[in-house]
Amino acid sequence: MSIVEVKVPDIGDFKEVEVIELMVKPGDTIKVDQSLVTVESDKASMEIPSSHAGVVKELRIKVGDKVAEGSLVLILETADAAAPADAAPAATPAASAPAAVSAPTAVSAPAAAAAAPAPAPAAVAPAAAPAPAVAPVAAAAAAAVTSSIAHASPSIRKFARQLGVDLARVGGSGPKGRITQDDVQNFVKGIMASGAGPVAKPAGTGTGTGTGVGLDLLPWPSLDFSKFGPTELLPLSRIKKISGPNLHRNWVLIPHVTQYDESDVTDLEQFRVDSNAALAKAKSSVKLTMLAFVIKASVSALKKFPAFNSSLDAAGANLILKQYYNIGFAADTPNGLVVPVLKDADKKTVSQIATEMGELSAMARDGKLKPADMQGATFTISSLGGIGGTYFTPIINAPEVAILGLSKTAMKPVWDGKAFQPRLILPLSLSYDHRVVDGAMGARFTTYLADVLADLRKTLL
Repeated sequence: MSIVEVKVPDIGDFKEVEVIELMVKPGDTIKVDQSLVTVESDKASMEIPSSHAGVVKELRIKVGDKVAEGSLVLILETADAAAPADAAPAATPAASAPAAVSAPTAVSAPAAAAAAPAPAPAAVAPAAAPAPAVAPVAAAAAAAVTSSIAHASPSIRKFARQLGVDLARVGGSGPKGRITQDDVQNFVKGIMASGAGPVAKPAGTGTGTGTGVGLDLLPWPSLDFSKFGPTELLPLSRIKKISGPNLHRNWVLIPHVTQYDESDVTDLEQFRVDSNAALAKAKSSVKLTMLAFVIKASVSALKKFPAFNSSLDAAGANLILKQYYNIGFAADTPNGLVVPVLKDADKKTVSQIATEMGELSAMARDGKLKPADMQGATFTISSLGGIGGTYFTPIINAPEVAILGLSKTAMKPVWDGKAFQPRLILPLSLSYDHRVVDGAMGARFTTYLADVLADLRKTLL
């Protein structure tokens, strides 16, 4: 028996990377090329493989440590230490992508979860009913892999955790037995087809706080708060009970990115005020709001960037581009937020949009919205301008791929090249699905929208 030091091999241009996962422990028997630890840079994750086979005697690193090429990873007791040090394989890049690039594994996560559909409550918001989450299925299956350590990338491990799959039970079809995303999906499909695996209720159902099903999360803490002071039990409204699981599902399954921007609406606000004065003089009941103009401008932006007016199909492999423009808008009611949908916004004038918005908002406050009034949205706008705040991160309404948040306008000094001028600025917060929209497209969308709001004549071009 010999003692071998296993060190970090060549990791490319990265000078120092952080250890984010330990994949072995003292006493484990490992093979050549077996992944030992996962490290992460600001651009990607990668696995450090073993250069020798043997038994782990001692780990020399821990989660959070910074390592570089040549750093000592562990001490290995091996029966054959003759393998040359320079034979150490290079670190294996993982499939996890940096924040500015869409993660391909995320595209199929909803598809795999959808392999076992389950009944869901009717939604109040235009979001689809909660997608079912697959319960852990490993206990019901026979072992497909004899090795105690699964050979899979960090992204595949994360994907398996989301589905509650024990990778030790999954056979790998990739090089050297490496487990692929298809292997995990086929494993789940096989279990569900055989009826061996139960289907869990959607994560967050019941408490609305998330149960951790399929996500390897700790259970929600349950405390007796009354021992710290007086308490009062306030049941959630029906709207919040229904929308809560939808929001939780959307936040977990959609990789959100929020792009912030500002629009100079000084001229638009003056036009709105003047128009309302003219309408009042003509004894018209129409009252134009800033949101009505934003809806009109958003339609123009959606036409220019059609990916924002789309949905991913159930398999996550195709984009469904919609040729109609139905805009959902969040309406505040005594029982919570609901999202009425303004149909065919591209075919209506700003006055018609403002009138219909008023009617839908009144129905929402009175609890008289019908299900059809809250379905079919292609894009949603959430406006907090009447309350306050600067920026926020709105949660996307699946199956939509983007949502626009509006905050309170504020007068700010803007440099015109000679002096600072007071200008009315509208904060914009655009959340988008990073599987569909990349950062460059998100920035182009908000830039174009800001320009249109600054001068609505651009919608005629």
